[in-house]
Amino acid sequence: MFMHIRCGMSEEDGQQYYALVNLADTEITRMATDYSDNELELFRKAMDFILDSDNGLASSTDILNLADTVQTKKMKKKDAEQVLQRLVQNKWLCEKNGEYSLSTRCIIEMEPYIRNVYQDSVCNICHNVAVQSQMCENPLCGIRMHFPCVARVFRGQPEPHCPACKDFWPHEIPELNISQSQLPAPSQPGPSNEKASRYGRPRR
Repeated sequence: MFMHIRCGMSEEDGQQYYALVNLADTEITRMATDYSDNELELFRKAMDFILDSDNGLASSTDILNLADTVQTKKMKKKDAEQVLQRLVQNKWLCEKNGEYSLSTRCIIEMEPYIRNVYQDSVCNICHNVAVQSQMCENPLCGIRMHFPCVARVFRGQPEPHCPACKDFWPHEIPELNISQSQLPAPSQPGPSNEKASRYGRPRR
């Protein structure tokens, strides 16, 4: 009765995932049985830090420094490191080369919170939550697009323009190893059977 299937896209490879979510729980209370109050506070602070960042990433140093701001119960850096390891093991966060990002599971299950607090963090193409993304630099526009969606929309275009305001798109266009037809269509995300290459960051 309270179960709902949510769909989300991996921001690393563009593949679609589905999660069965219990709507009777809030986003954070779903984690309450596995984490203490101060651990949940650290996770929320880390998630907000990542969502506020320009590239959707946070270094281990950034997150460990957040442990000093936890108010529910004092947390040592060593304890914070163990919490980070568990968050990665339980697939709430992803870690690569000392940098952390929100996992696909986290984005899907925390979607209501992200949409409510970060209302501009939505991909203009697939309409899913977009954390690691590129953004139109026109201050009157500012749409976001996932890297896989950027690659799909601007594939083969030597001078890409924003699909919303038509201004020139100044960011580097990611290169994919999968065909355009295998990427999700706008507003109709579908499963992809092959992996894509890791996408580069926007040019500054």
